Order: sequence, then structure tokens, then C-alpha cells
Amino acid sequence: MSKNEKLPIFGERELRGKDTLYHTIARFEFVDQDSALITNTVFRDKIYVADFFFTSCRTICPIMKTQMLRVYEATRDMPDVLLLSHSIDPEYDTVALLHDFAKRLGVESKRWHFVTGVKDSIFKIAQTSYFATALEDKTEPDRYIHSGAFLLIDRKGRIRGKYDGTKEEDVNRLIEEIKMLRLE
Repeated sequence: MSKNEKLPIFGERELRGKDTLYHTIARFEFVDQDSALITNTVFRDKIYVADFFFTSCRTICPIMKTQMLRVYEATRDMPDVLLLSHSIDPEYDTVALLHDFAKRLGVESKRWHFVTGVKDSIFKIAQTSYFATALEDKTEPDRYIHSGAFLLIDRKGRIRGKYDGTKEEDVNRLIEEIKMLRLE
């Protein structure tokens, strides 16, 4: 991608006269690891990377968190870039457990929010807003199915990139595209 190229905007778009209305992340309300209410307004005029995980996951989540830590470190000096990890197992991933999880990772809650909430709301926003897989499946060993996607969201709440959070080269591309998006 050249320096003048812009990242694509994902999702449906609607033409209204001469204006194009793009898909944006729906309004949400979740609670983070510090018991703070986290809504879209926390991310107003910010770029953020979102994902879906659960702390007891034994498959892709540990890899995803290692890769998201790389994003966290790479954006340390970018106050306009935040991270948002949604737990898809709110019954197990309590606020206290998410607080301990974030503390073990050594991350600041003002930059990386681990959120929990009503399971159906988390599944719905994953599927309809972020176009990510997140659902319960009792036939799975860990009881859940979810994608390893990291989603890059711009200052207007639009999806600008989707990356495999288990692949180092995809996360390298994400880090570079965050830098590009900051220049738009």
C-alpha cells in the first residue's frame, strides 16, 4: 500500500444523495476490568483494535493475547490508539478476574479495556457490528467458538481492517496500518 492509499472501509454502505453512509459499530455498554462503564464514547475520536476472547480458552486465546500485547507495546506512544477485548464468557470472566488478567499482562486499563457484559449482547455485537464469530457451542471442549480476528476501528467507528490475531505477519500488518490510519 502506498503512502497516499487509504485503508478500505468494511461493511454495507448506503448512498443518501451525494453522501455515503458507512457501517459503524453499534452502540454498546459493557463493564471493564476496573468496573468502569465502557461505551462507544470512550472511543470517540480514537482508533482502536477490538477482539473477542475468554480467559479460560486453551486454544487460540493465549496466542491472541501475546500478539495483542505486541500491538499494545507498538502503540505505547500513541495516545489516540486503544485496545478493546470482549470476553465471550461473562459468567466465568468476572470483573475481578478480568482485573487480575490485565494485571498479570502488565497493561494499563486506560489503554486496554477488557470488557464483560450480557452474553447475548456480546455475541450480537461480535456478529452484527464487528462481523466476527463468537458463539456458545457445548460440543466444543472449551464451550465456545470464536474467530481470532483483530479488528481495526477508525475514529468514526468504522471497520478499516481485519487481521488474524494468531499470525505474527498479520499483526505486523495491523501495526503498520494503525500508523497509516493515524495519518488520515
